[in-house]
Amino acid sequence: MSEGAPAARTLVGHNRVSTQALTSLAQAAAAEQFGVRPGEVRASWADDAGLLALRIVSPIAVPDLSTITDQEGVSAAGGSVWERATAAKAAILHHVAGLSGAQLSRVDIRIAGVRPPIGQKARVL
Repeated sequence: MSEGAPAARTLVGHNRVSTQALTSLAQAAAAEQFGVRPGEVRASWADDAGLLALRIVSPIAVPDLSTITDQEGVSAAGGSVWERATAAKAAILHHVAGLSGAQLSRVDIRIAGVRPPIGQKARVL
């Protein structure tokens, strides 16, 4: 031990992150990715060979379809629903694992509807 360096102390005990806390974190991470409210997202957990597998069921925000007339419009909207859901897997896994310290093996996503972006009203046809 070098002089002037503080002594490292190891405290006994344990830390746990409750399932409800993990679920709320997963809902918030998914809601951010999909542009919806956290209350619209369902998250569930399963054991995957000692790691956590996360299952997300969520709607996804899409802009007014009349504003998307070509592939450029799809790209400007963030990509297709499929592309956005695929990209969200890695982002959700990174956020949940990074903030909770939990080891996730995978994130499975089911898109269960579409919504207008938060703050935008649905247009009636």
